[in-house]
Amino acid sequence: MGRFVVDHLNAFYKDKQALYDVSLEFPEKTVTAIIGPSGCGKSTLIRCLNRLHEVTPRARHSGTISLDGREIHEMDAVRLRRRVGMVFQKPNPFPTMTVYENVAAGLKLEGGHPKNEIDQEVYRSLKQAALWEEVKSNLDGPGVGLSGGQQQRLCIARALAVSPEVLLMDEPCSALDPIATAKIEDLIFDLRKNYTVVIVTHNMQQAARVAEYTAFMYMGKLVEFDLTEKLFESPKEKLTESYITGRFG
Repeated sequence: MGRFVVDHLNAFYKDKQALYDVSLEFPEKTVTAIIGPSGCGKSTLIRCLNRLHEVTPRARHSGTISLDGREIHEMDAVRLRRRVGMVFQKPNPFPTMTVYENVAAGLKLEGGHPKNEIDQEVYRSLKQAALWEEVKSNLDGPGVGLSGGQQQRLCIARALAVSPEVLLMDEPCSALDPIATAKIEDLIFDLRKNYTVVIVTHNMQQAARVAEYTAFMYMGKLVEFDLTEKLFESPKEKLTESYITGRFG
């Protein structure tokens, strides 16, 4: 499962409106990219998907967001965020924790997991994040001692450890070098077999490489949403065509 339906979503920061009447559906077990120029509402949209938007002082929204048919604002926020993980732009491993402790943190917070089960989930998550072979001999080392790309994959492993259905990624490669970026892209491509993935990216080539669907946003509005190949090769909207051909933005 893990299918989001966004219906007539408006989002505000104090008196400033960031999203205008956005409606779209994120199909389950696919990768959807959200593209558009800076300040167009990409990050606000995915922050709404796991209710991080409401954590911002005086932020509010209208409209509905449903996950598998249930309005997310009728759910417990903590439980929702276990189902809908988030990976941020800059890697943010917990600075005082080891590699192992970073991945196990969510499971320990839940409580009730025996040590052998936590060990298995840490192994599974690091394998899924394509990091196990690089850190298996250094699980007791500090998470912040890893390279930038490894730290980002550690954060992905941390999100995967609590078995989410959806993984949100807010420009996860923007701070990484090309080699680390390629590893993250390969990982995203693999994750869609088991997860619904939504990635915000300013890199259109990245969207074309990893995403099956792409949404183009401009000035807080959804301009176009389609299969990635269609959107890039034969966009329906002139605004989309102008953006992907580099005529603005």
